[in-house]
Amino acid sequence: MLKSLYTSATGMKAQQIMVDTIANNIANVNTAGFKRTQATFEDLLYVTYKAPGLERDARETPSPIGIQVGSGAKLSGTTRIYTPGVLEVTNRQLDIAIDGDGFLQVVLPDGTTGYTRDGHLHINADGKLVTSSGYVVWPEIPLPRDVQDINVDAEGRVTGRVTGTAADTTRDFGQLELAKFINPSGLQAVGGNVMKLTDAAGQPILDNPGQQGIGFLKQGFIERSNVEIVNELVNLIVAQRAYEVNSRSIQASDQMLSSATSIVR
Repeated sequence: MLKSLYTSATGMKAQQIMVDTIANNIANVNTAGFKRTQATFEDLLYVTYKAPGLERDARETPSPIGIQVGSGAKLSGTTRIYTPGVLEVTNRQLDIAIDGDGFLQVVLPDGTTGYTRDGHLHINADGKLVTSSGYVVWPEIPLPRDVQDINVDAEGRVTGRVTGTAADTTRDFGQLELAKFINPSGLQAVGGNVMKLTDAAGQPILDNPGQQGIGFLKQGFIERSNVEIVNELVNLIVAQRAYEVNSRSIQASDQMLSSATSIVR
């Protein structure tokens, strides 16, 4: 059996994964805080018929090149690209964008901590700040039922005014804290715009916005996805053409096997 059949099959599988990754990026083009994913590949084992540097004749002259045939390609990983997205003005008091590095911390249903860049926040029935999925922002910031004119400054201080007080009278409700990672691409996506901690990401650096290289907050803004539709479409065309060429290699190998079979007959 021709080796090219298996090699081309690995190429088709790699391009299928590439298309799957691109499709997910395009599907989340309007997802707040979404970071695009890039698939990376590596070549498979090589069959070495002659290693480079072996003696090639009686004069013991080393060969400058060898003879190796590859076995195709495979997925080595998917890297999340944390370039900043466009900050879009919403003028909504509970829309908060992170201008720089960092993640909001949220409490997941199982009690563990999740991390998100989606700053489209709400107030739940208990007066706590929550994400669109209902996850409570940590540290918890309790807000009174009659709160008005909520303000979140660049350093994460949450203040506001309650009903019946003077316009220039504000109360301090709490402090938002962000988390930063040495390798944010090592976080595990679990859906709902939430990432979970893994050993690959390293331990989180927790501090107020603007400290230790953590970004500042911008109230009334939402960070849009960093997906560039034009680039994704170009990558999609390349992947599609590569898939077709690999399928042509299988067809060519099949025709060669047919030719060999006809010779025997």
